[in-house]
Amino acid sequence: MSERQQLPRQVKLFGAVSLLNDFASEMVYPLLPAFVTGVLGGGALALGALDGAADAASAFVKFFAGRTADRPARRGPLIIIGYFVAAAIRPVIAITAAPWQVIGLRVVDRLGKGLRTPPRDALIADVTPEPIRGRAFGLQRGLDHVGAVIGPLVAWWMLTTGADVRRVILVSFVPGVLVVLLAYWAVKDGRGRSRVVEETAPPPTSTILHRPPPALIAIALFYLVRMPETLIILHAQHLGIAVALVPLLWAAVHVIKASTSFVGGALSDRIGPARTMWMGWISYVALAAGMALAHGPLAGWILFLALGVVAGLTESPERAIVSAGTGGHRGSAFGMYHALTGVAALVGGVALGFVFQGRSGDSAFFVSAAAALVLVILWPFWARAHSVRPR
Repeated sequence: MSERQQLPRQVKLFGAVSLLNDFASEMVYPLLPAFVTGVLGGGALALGALDGAADAASAFVKFFAGRTADRPARRGPLIIIGYFVAAAIRPVIAITAAPWQVIGLRVVDRLGKGLRTPPRDALIADVTPEPIRGRAFGLQRGLDHVGAVIGPLVAWWMLTTGADVRRVILVSFVPGVLVVLLAYWAVKDGRGRSRVVEETAPPPTSTILHRPPPALIAIALFYLVRMPETLIILHAQHLGIAVALVPLLWAAVHVIKASTSFVGGALSDRIGPARTMWMGWISYVALAAGMALAHGPLAGWILFLALGVVAGLTESPERAIVSAGTGGHRGSAFGMYHALTGVAALVGGVALGFVFQGRSGDSAFFVSAAAALVLVILWPFWARAHSVRPR
């Protein structure tokens, strides 16, 4: 029956917003490892701090944005401001002269993400019937990754036709403007539904703020042990993949992420989000161990692309699990989800960056794979003990 239900128009609009935003963002992001280490003289530890500090800043804002988003009428302004901040700040990276400046601007960029993400996810959950909620988040994540295919392809084309990295970063301003305009349209389209939800919305206080659900703690632990994507890119470069090809590699992995996000969302509705997410964790263990053992650019290409499956099998189910356990406080729940995973990514990013720089990329991947394996083994017992619904 769920297959016959149509996704709400707001879900489709926010999918288009995500596509355009990642088009702008992913013109820049895959070039940051080469920009920080090659142009500005930073190291692997700086890259770990770049990802971690950005995620932590975003997490801090997401926590409070989530509480505010428990009031549906406040979601629209948060979403629009969040996209505007990112569109305005991202191109400024082009004129930086030191790694710490890139880190600072990346942090501000992620503050915009922190403002917009919990209210957007809460709105999607509100307007979508529960039987197709996995599909709804699968569509949003899938189109997000489609944008992440287009952006690197444009960046690669610019680099191969004579543009330097700084010019590519500057051009990201153009799709960023379109993002803000489309986000305004999407929010305006959803105001009627927001008024209906607000009439029955609970006050913005919830036990989730004081006692995160066990499933959410487990999800955060996965983000703690997962390798940051900037370090994965750097390791791929160490395996022999040229910097000029990194945008193509990044585009290709997002083709995998996009396709598996649609599959992961549908699978989440069919067999349950907990089982689908667990399959993603198992995939990560195998592929991270493979990266540690890899030699040569071909192995780097294959394993990097295969890691895209992990995102497709985890992102939509995570959001479905969070949405199912909110007690009506979806804004707070998604704020807590993004906050905990962001802080975990900060700690894990810095720690794995330290191992990467102090030992080797192979060692960092081995540590990450081993820690994730512990989660894979414990998750069935954890889910059963804490009554995480398999379906």
